[in-house]
Amino acid sequence: MDVKNRIIGIADMQSFYVSVEKAKHPEYRNKPAVVAGDPERRSGIILAACPIAKRFGVTTAEPLWAALQKCPDLVILRPHMQLYIDVSLEITEIIERYTDQVEPYSCDEIFFDVTGSLKRFGPPLEIAAAIQRDINSSTGIYARVCLAENKVMSKVGLDIIAKKEPGGLFHMTREDWVKRIYPVPVRDMWMIGSRMNKHLNRMGIYTIGDLARSPLPRLTKRWGVNGEVIYRIANGLDDSPVSPDTHTNGQSAIGNGMVLPRDYREAGEIEVVLYELCSQVCRRARQKRVMGQVVSVGVQGADWDNPTGFSRQKKIEDPTNLSSEMFKAVKELFHRHWDGLPVRRVSVNLSQLSDDSIVQLSFFQDNEKQLRIEQTMDRIKDRFGDMAVLRASSLTAAGQAKDRAAKIGGHYK
Repeated sequence: MDVKNRIIGIADMQSFYVSVEKAKHPEYRNKPAVVAGDPERRSGIILAACPIAKRFGVTTAEPLWAALQKCPDLVILRPHMQLYIDVSLEITEIIERYTDQVEPYSCDEIFFDVTGSLKRFGPPLEIAAAIQRDINSSTGIYARVCLAENKVMSKVGLDIIAKKEPGGLFHMTREDWVKRIYPVPVRDMWMIGSRMNKHLNRMGIYTIGDLARSPLPRLTKRWGVNGEVIYRIANGLDDSPVSPDTHTNGQSAIGNGMVLPRDYREAGEIEVVLYELCSQVCRRARQKRVMGQVVSVGVQGADWDNPTGFSRQKKIEDPTNLSSEMFKAVKELFHRHWDGLPVRRVSVNLSQLSDDSIVQLSFFQDNEKQLRIEQTMDRIKDRFGDMAVLRASSLTAAGQAKDRAAKIGGHYK
C-alpha cells in the first residue's frame, strides 16, 4: 500500500502517572496533585502533574519544593511504577481490539496503524474516538489521539495540535502540516532541544517551516545524519511501519545505569555498584539467551552543567553473559579512565550480542561451573525475589542492590 494512504495514530495518556493515581483514589479527582520522587521527605522532582496543578504553574521535572511554593495545597503522591506498567499494558490491549498493528513508544504513548480497520470500524476519527472512550471507561484515563499518514506526522501533530484540541482528537493532513505546523517555532518540534534551537536560530531558522525549506546538504554538513533526521521531521517524512515487535526483537545491547544517592569518592565503593549493575545486565542477557563481546562503562559527576567523567568500551576476547567476566572488563576500564573526581551516576552496557548456544571453551577458566552458579542464583531470584541472594558487598553502605530491588526505573514499584 502507498504510504500516503496509511492511517497511523498515536495515543497519549494525559498526565499518565498522576491520572492512574487519581483513578485509584477518586478523593483526589478535583484536587491539584502530582507524582513526585520522595513525598515523605518532600524532596525530589515532579514526575507528573495533573491539569489542575498545571494551572498553578506546576511543571514536570521541576523540584518539589518549588512546586509547593506555587501551590501549597498540592497533593503529593508516591510513584507506583509497576502499577503504571500494568495500566499501560491494559491500554495496549484495548487498542489491539481495533488493530493488531500496535507499537508502544513509551509507557504513556502508543502508535497504531488502523489502515486495515476502516471497513470494520468506520472512518479514522470515529476509530480514534472509540479508542479514547474505551480507554477512559476501562482505566479512567483521558487519552489524546492524533492520526496522520505516518508516525512522524502523528507524533508532531499530537504534541502541537491534538493535545490542545477540546476533544483531544485530530486527523493531520498534508495541508494541515503546511498551514498549522510550518508556522510553529522550531523549538516546539519533537527532537529539538534548547541547544539545537540556539544553533538553528543562529542559522536563521526560527520556525518548523524554515527548517523544512532549508537545503538538506546544509544541515547534513553541520550535523551529519542528525541533520537529515530533523529535516525529515520538519517535512513530515517517515516511511517506517508500525512494528509490534520493535521492542522485543533485534535488541543490539543490554545496559543498566543509576544515579547514586550521594557522591561516591572511593574506588572500592564505586566498584560495588558497578558489580551490581553487571550482575543485573548479565542476568537479563541469560534470560534472553544471548552473550555480549563489547563491554562499556560510564561514570559522571554531580554537576550536570560542568560534566566530569568518561564513557569507554572494549571488546573482550570471548562473548560472555557472566557477571564476573563482565565486571573484570568494566573494572579495568574504570581504573584506566577514572580521574578520581566524585561520581554520582554510573552505567554499564553489554553489546555486540550473539546467541548463547555457542560457548567458547577455555583451558584457563571453568566458565561452565561459573555459569551453573549464576543460573542457580537466577532461579532462586526468580522464585523468591531479587533480595533472596545478595553479595556481601551489597550489604555495605555503598551497596544499592537492596534499594534497587524495590524499584522500577529508579522509582518504587
